[in-house]
Amino acid sequence: MIELLSRHGMVYVKPVSGSCGVGVMRIDHSKVKGTWSVQFGTKRRIFTSFQKMYSWLRTRVKDTPYLVQRGIHVLRHKGRPLDFRVMIQKGKRIGWRVTGKAARVAHRLKAVTNGSQGGSIYGAGSLLKRTTGHKATAQLLRKFDRLAKSTAKRFARTYPRMRELGLDIAVDKRRRAWILEVNTRPDPCPFTKLADSSMLRNIIRYARGYGRTYRLQCGKAKRGGG
Repeated sequence: MIELLSRHGMVYVKPVSGSCGVGVMRIDHSKVKGTWSVQFGTKRRIFTSFQKMYSWLRTRVKDTPYLVQRGIHVLRHKGRPLDFRVMIQKGKRIGWRVTGKAARVAHRLKAVTNGSQGGSIYGAGSLLKRTTGHKATAQLLRKFDRLAKSTAKRFARTYPRMRELGLDIAVDKRRRAWILEVNTRPDPCPFTKLADSSMLRNIIRYARGYGRTYRLQCGKAKRGGG
């Protein structure tokens, strides 16, 4: 952890078996101020040494296994971090197909973008245009498709019966795309908040083809637009 913080200035600490952004903490190290800050939920703690921060962290996580992930300085909308959910599914005859892309913007007091944590959902293309411009948007959307398809094909080599994946993808300030997480049982809730329901209908149609249904109980996520 200390090596990642020294190199990148930010890490995310996540429970190994967690979901929906529950239990995720963001740790920032300011070399100028000489402080370590931990954001968890809507709260933040600031420490004057790594040892003090780490001792507090160990007390909080107890025996629960966590992983430490490099933090990325992602694109922001109105000062809030954002990332993208990309849904890819396998049809009976046409193989892997990207069926949905949505942008997720964090709650104003939180570090995670999950809709279940109060995040707002936008159309991926419309929000990218606001933050990167038209040309970069087209390039990034194509990049998302390539990442999703190459990831699905790699997973399928080990899990040939797998039929769907949900990729969480971030874009940094240099417009590079990073895979944050790959969900093997993805929740299509973000797509219920889009004004255009065609993606959701397509996702449900594909899922029926391999026998999966969704509960779609998505109360906490907010509709952002697009």
